[in-house]
Order: sequence, then structure tokens, then C-alpha cells
Amino acid sequence: MGMTDGMIHELEMETAATRRLLERVPPDKLAWKPHEKSMSMGQLTLHVATIPGNMAEILSPDSFDFSNATPQSSAQSAAELLPALEESVAKCKAALSGMDDARVMQNWTMFMGEKELMSAPRIGLLRSFVFSHWYHHRGQLTVYLRLNDVPLPSTYGPSADENPFV
Repeated sequence: MGMTDGMIHELEMETAATRRLLERVPPDKLAWKPHEKSMSMGQLTLHVATIPGNMAEILSPDSFDFSNATPQSSAQSAAELLPALEESVAKCKAALSGMDDARVMQNWTMFMGEKELMSAPRIGLLRSFVFSHWYHHRGQLTVYLRLNDVPLPSTYGPSADENPFV
């Protein structure tokens, strides 16, 4: 068993929870923001849908120049979210499957132009940039949905709106 096997399993498990949230995004609320400095619901939902694939693509080479990053686009319709999630998860699985233990233990470096911002073993960055980053924004999405009176699905157990155990 390789180091990424557990990550692939986690990715599959967490995709189901992410899918349940994205299924509930109100199509008429994509422009909604809780604050002027916040992402719109359309930006946040597309970000949540695409984090695994985008981050896996960034972490596959040995470095990334953050000055080449593109601003977060917005979902144009709620119907595009689930296909974007499926494509993103497939990209992430392929990237993780292609990394052996030696590769995941190698350092990966982030630059801003010529300036080195950070360098760390890829395994830690997979954990933080892919998974923790994904969970953070997924939690943010639950707040957006709650503020719009959308019933929240069960994630790690019952929510105030849904109890799969009864």
C-alpha cells in the first residue's frame, strides 16, 4: 500500500459529502454574498467543486509560480457544479495514483515570480492544500447555505436538518 492510497480513499469518502452540499445550492443565489469582501456563492461553489483537481495539478510538478494563478471564476449555473466536481475528483485521483512514495516525499516549492514563498514535502501539502483547504471551504459553504435557509445535509453525522440515523 502506497502513501497516497489512504488519500484516495479519503477523497472518495469526502466527495460524497461535498456532492450532497453542492446538490443543494440554490440556482438563483449564485451572485449572493454574505459580505462585500466575500466570494459570491457561485465563486465559492465552483471553488469547492474544483479544489481537488486544481490542487493536484499544481502539486504534480516540482514547483508552482503563484503569480500565474488565475482569479476564482464563478459558476454560471448550479447544474455545472456536479460535473465540475466529478471531473476535479477524477483529476485528483489520477494525480495521486501516479505518485509513488518517493515522489510524495520530495519537496515541492511555491514561488511568486523569482521569490520563493515556501518549500515542503509534497505529502504535507497534499494534506493541507487539497484536503484541509477543501474542508475549510466546504464548511464555509454550509454557512452560506444556512444563511439562505437551505437545509443542510448530514456530513459527519446528523445536521440540524437531516438525521440519517433515524
